[in-house]
Amino acid sequence: MENIALFGGSFDPPHIGHEMIVKALLNFKDIDKVVIMPTFLNPFKSKAHAPSSLRLKWLKEIFGIFQNVLIDDFEVKQKQKVSSIQSVKYLLKKYKKIYLVIGADNLSLLHKWDRYEELKSMVTFVVAHRDKIEIPENFIDLNINVDISSTQLREHLDISKLPQKCAKEIAKYYKENDAN
Repeated sequence: MENIALFGGSFDPPHIGHEMIVKALLNFKDIDKVVIMPTFLNPFKSKAHAPSSLRLKWLKEIFGIFQNVLIDDFEVKQKQKVSSIQSVKYLLKKYKKIYLVIGADNLSLLHKWDRYEELKSMVTFVVAHRDKIEIPENFIDLNINVDISSTQLREHLDISKLPQKCAKEIAKYYKENDAN
């Protein structure tokens, strides 16, 4: 059984920071595969800007050429908010060890995650830098600086920060749907 990095999120929109994170994870010697799992709806949000089916399609286009990267539609298929612990339990049926990837901006909210104490006993957290937030020593530091947020991109669309593979399509969608 393999060790995986679970990289979940809204990916609303996916951006080059997400690509940088996946590329960095693929260089970890203890990680055999990166599983990217878009949410149907983030448990901390009331709506998504792009439908989950479209975000899933974009992720498949962006990461389809990557070796050892799998796009998993488990959360999207649930058609409701899914907590990380549910996804982890689903994946532990197939994989030996899970490295759960989060952005540093999530550190302050971790204690609010569904069954966080149980979750942290099941995974090893990997934290991507963001906004100069300090990473605690008990987390693996994914030492890349990703100061791009999907929220900021929706507010100020910058096509240079979108993955080349489908940047025009993503930009067109958010412009036409005024997804702020």
